[in-house]
Amino acid sequence: MIDVRALRDNPEPARASQRARGADVGLVDRILEADALRRSALQEFEALRASQKEVSKSVGRASAEDRPAVLARAKDLAEQVKSAEARANEADAQADRLARLLPNLIVDGTPTGGEDDYVVLRHEGGDPRDFAAEGFEPADHLALGEGLDAIDTKRGAKVSGARFYYLKGVGARLELALMMMALDQAIDAGFTPMMTPTLVTPAVMGGTGFLNEHSDEIYYLPADDLYLTGTSEVALAGYHADEILDLSAGPKRYLGWSTCYRREAGSAGKDTRGIIRVHQFTKAEMFSYCRPEDAAEEHERLLAWEEAMLAKVELPYRVIDTAAGDLGTSAARKFDCEAWLPTQERWMEVTSTSNCTTFQARRLGIRERRDGQTHPVATLNGTLATTRWLVAILENHQLADGSVRVPEAMRPYMGGLEVLEPVG
Repeated sequence: MIDVRALRDNPEPARASQRARGADVGLVDRILEADALRRSALQEFEALRASQKEVSKSVGRASAEDRPAVLARAKDLAEQVKSAEARANEADAQADRLARLLPNLIVDGTPTGGEDDYVVLRHEGGDPRDFAAEGFEPADHLALGEGLDAIDTKRGAKVSGARFYYLKGVGARLELALMMMALDQAIDAGFTPMMTPTLVTPAVMGGTGFLNEHSDEIYYLPADDLYLTGTSEVALAGYHADEILDLSAGPKRYLGWSTCYRREAGSAGKDTRGIIRVHQFTKAEMFSYCRPEDAAEEHERLLAWEEAMLAKVELPYRVIDTAAGDLGTSAARKFDCEAWLPTQERWMEVTSTSNCTTFQARRLGIRERRDGQTHPVATLNGTLATTRWLVAILENHQLADGSVRVPEAMRPYMGGLEVLEPVG
C-alpha cells in the first residue's frame, strides 16, 4: 500500500508511475477524493461525539424543568453520532479499498512501457553453443528427460491432469542438487533457511499484493478460506506481519524452500510441452527486510546472488530491467535473468528479483523503531533456484548421444556424477 499522506502532499509521482505502467491515472484522484471524504466524515463524527459527551454531562446539572429537553437532545445526538460513525466507517473502508488498488510506485530507472519494453542490461555466461557446428540437432528438455528416465509427464497427467509431472531417478536428484546448492550459497551469505507453509490466509495473500491482477493464477480453498502460494515470498512476507523489527545490524534475510502452485490461467498453448510452465514446482526464494534507504543496494545484492548461482550451472543468460507495465502490483523495480533455450532459440526467465520498497510492509504492518518512532521497512525477493532451471541445464549441457554433462559445481551434490547417461 502506498503512503496516502505522501500522496496527499504530492500526487504527481503516483500519476507518473501509473502513466509509466500504462495504468489508470485517474485512480490517483479517486483515492484523493475518497481520502478527503474519509477525513471529513471522521471530523463530523468526532465533533458530534464531543457534543454528545458535553450534553450527557449536563443532564445531571439540569433543573427538573430543563431535564426532559436535555435528555431529548442527548437522545437525538446519540442517533446522529451513530449515523455519523457508520458514514465514517463506510468512507474509511472505501478509501482503503481504493488505496489498495494502486500498484506500488516505480522507482527511478524503471523502464516505461509494457511486456516488450524491457531493457537488456548485459549478457553473461558466454555465447550459446553452436550445435550445428558440433554436428547434431539439440533435443528438447522433455526428450532428454524421458531418455534419462528423469521426467514423466504422461503419468503426471494421468494422476493429476495436464501440466503435472514426476521427477524420478536422476531428475529428482538434479532438482535436489540444485536446491541444496542454492541453500548452501544462501547460508554462506547469511540467510536463515526456512521451510515455509504453502497455505496462507487472505490477509497475508492480499497483503503481499497478489490478489489484484494475479488472483486468477492462485489456487483457493473456499472450505478453509486459504490460498495455495505460488512462491514462498508470500509466507516469508507474512512471517513478520504486525511486528516491529530490529534492523540496526542490517537486513534480515531468509531463504524459503517450498513447493509452489500456480493455475497458469490465461496461458493456454504457451509452453505446454514438458516442465516449463506447470502447476506445481519447487523453488528456493530469497527474501529480505531492510531499511527503505538501503533497498536499492540490497536489490543489487540479490541480483548478484542469483547470477552467482547461474554461473555455477554454467548457463548463458541475459539480465533485463523489466518495464513498468510488466511489473506486479507490489514491485517498484524488477530484474530478470533469462537463460538461453537452444531448442526454441529464445531466452527463458529463470530468476526474478523485485524491490517492493515499503508497499508490502505497509499492508502487513511490518515496521522498525528508529528515533523513538516506528517506520515501515522495505521488502525484497529473488529466485535462487527453481524446477524450471532443469530445462535450461538439460538442453544446454546435452551431448550428441542423449547424455547430459553435469555442471562441475553440481557434481558434489550428485554423488560425483559427471555425465547422466540415457536409460535403455
